[in-house]
Amino acid sequence: MKLLLVVAATLVALALPVTASAGLATITFRAVPTAGDRTTASVSSPGRFDLVGVRWHGGGSVRFSVRALGGGWGPWLDAAPEEDDQPDVASPESVASRGWRLGNPTWVGPSNGIRYRLTGRVRDVRATFVRSPLLKVPLRAVASAGAPPIVPRSAWGADESIVREAPVYAPAIRFASVHHTAGPNDYTPAQVAAILRGIQIYHVKSNGWNDIGYNFLVDRYGTIYEGRAGGVDRNVVGAHIKGFNTGAVGVAVIGTFSSSPAPAAAEVALEKVIAWRLDLAHVDPLSSLTAVSGGSERYIAGTPVALRAVSGHRDTGLTTCPGDLLYDRLPAIAAAAQALGLPKLYEPKVTGGIGGLVRFQARVSSALPWKVTVVDSVGQPLAAGAGQGPAVDWTWDASVTGVTAARWRIDVAGVTPVSGTLGRSSGGTATAPGPLAITEILVDPATISPNGDGLADSATISYTTNAVATVSATLLDANGAQLAPVAAPARLAAGAHSLLFDGLGQPDGLYTIVITAVGADGLSVTQQLQIAVSRTLAAVSLAPSLLTPNGDGKGDELTVTFQLAGAATVRLRMLREGKWVATPFTGTLGPGPQTLRWNGTRSAGTTRDGSYTAVIDATDSIGTSRVSLPFQLDVRPPRLKLLTRPPRLWISEPATVTVRVNGSLRRLVATAAGSFPLTGIRSVKTLVVVARDAAGSSAVLRRP
Repeated sequence: MKLLLVVAATLVALALPVTASAGLATITFRAVPTAGDRTTASVSSPGRFDLVGVRWHGGGSVRFSVRALGGGWGPWLDAAPEEDDQPDVASPESVASRGWRLGNPTWVGPSNGIRYRLTGRVRDVRATFVRSPLLKVPLRAVASAGAPPIVPRSAWGADESIVREAPVYAPAIRFASVHHTAGPNDYTPAQVAAILRGIQIYHVKSNGWNDIGYNFLVDRYGTIYEGRAGGVDRNVVGAHIKGFNTGAVGVAVIGTFSSSPAPAAAEVALEKVIAWRLDLAHVDPLSSLTAVSGGSERYIAGTPVALRAVSGHRDTGLTTCPGDLLYDRLPAIAAAAQALGLPKLYEPKVTGGIGGLVRFQARVSSALPWKVTVVDSVGQPLAAGAGQGPAVDWTWDASVTGVTAARWRIDVAGVTPVSGTLGRSSGGTATAPGPLAITEILVDPATISPNGDGLADSATISYTTNAVATVSATLLDANGAQLAPVAAPARLAAGAHSLLFDGLGQPDGLYTIVITAVGADGLSVTQQLQIAVSRTLAAVSLAPSLLTPNGDGKGDELTVTFQLAGAATVRLRMLREGKWVATPFTGTLGPGPQTLRWNGTRSAGTTRDGSYTAVIDATDSIGTSRVSLPFQLDVRPPRLKLLTRPPRLWISEPATVTVRVNGSLRRLVATAAGSFPLTGIRSVKTLVVVARDAAGSSAVLRRP
């Protein structure tokens, strides 16, 4: 009920020219009149404002220009330069803004006029104006426990009364994502707190989010600010990197760095906060990782994505953020972060469990003394190991211990220690250390079409739990309302699991599947993923299964047929070993039967014989449906060679071969490329070989 009230309140705010107060900042919403593609000369504004943003429906774009207080009109600005600075699609936090195109909060300074330029399909435009006056109280940063000086929320004036929900925490931080706020670069020190308050009220009151989206912000003077509440040293899930928020710490530099470099002071501050935050997580800033998308404009849900430990927002989204000139500096920033605050402990790993062997491993930045200690539930020592070097590696024989649970800790001189818990192993598979967690969630495919055609009718959802738990799964609709159980509660061992979702009985639309795991201590954790149901694409088939574009009039063209239940943007691609070869068609098609063709050519280079996949995507208002069908392409005839000493024939591919050697006729089937002997022939006087492959292409070899 609380969630529905939040949604309703947000929608009312968007529909009416209403003004709300949030501490020192005030926010006003206005509807913008639209009449197709046009420029609106000017629109009524609520008087003075300092920050502005826009949201709308439709695939078109919006630009705006503001009139400075006492001045003229400024340049035209893109309303949504960083559109996927957002919560994850499946999170409850995204419900209030779901379906809207979200513009970014843009600090424009004291202004009193605005005009808009609308291009393409744009409707329901809502403008948000924020008045955020300056504070005359000096900001004070606080440093503790090895952290760089950070200005707390209380100092820059965060309004705690508007925060909607308690913070959500990730099991671990795996990487840092660097952003810019896409605002001006010429702000003064006195304006920074006002900018932060403006961003917070915009994210909460206009977008409907729980709090400001970024975990940290950095100004051009080198000051670091606490962003989203929940603890600067805790794994707070932000709303800044759509599809990848869980496990990421988001740091935004205030300003725009597409054509202007970030100031040196801002870079140094970035290095400090990234070094400290990744040190707490025991992550090497120069390492890489694979993250699974929860659904973004660039990567559909379930897509594994290779990232650097210090990534830019553009690595996960369709954006230029954090600007070319800052993005190009990220490798140097990561290297500087790695060198700060040495020594460091990276990649702690514990395998095994009580009742068997337990191995403790980690990487150390230099050859230092290390110690591993294991204690029981009341702190009594059970075992200890020590050593010195760049690697921690010690194994404890826990097969004869009388306890069922234990705590462990790895200490390295001068390094923040790492600790966790151990449970009893089961069948050789140990429970992992640390609190109960659901990880490695994948869905395949991300869009299903339960129409009974045997193609993408259901999805397999796979996940991993790190401890014994009772696990269930529930289906929610686009508004977060519970619909039906996907999997009944079941007690599962630690390890990899999967479940099936067939979408039967559900209309086309976007859905959320919530997986809940309840541990032995009664505490629960949840993970969510989005899945789409769309029956737009159906009855996909191709012919022939063997494409032979050799001009003989047989099998020279591949034909892909399918049905569309409604209009969709369709793309047909050809892949070989997962790599792109050609895109024969991209465009919008109407409902009904469809036929697309490919003649086996590509725009650059030549196509090679082999196994291919035709991939057809159909994108409608719900999502993208995808069907992949395999086929063989064979355009080149076999190649033949005569090898001597002893006489042998070599063939480049499987084929049916007829051989007349020294007047003797023989036939054989070569099931693979390679050579085969001419049995009984000591020397070749006359030879005629005809080889025909599966495509009907033939080759002839004669001697003499």
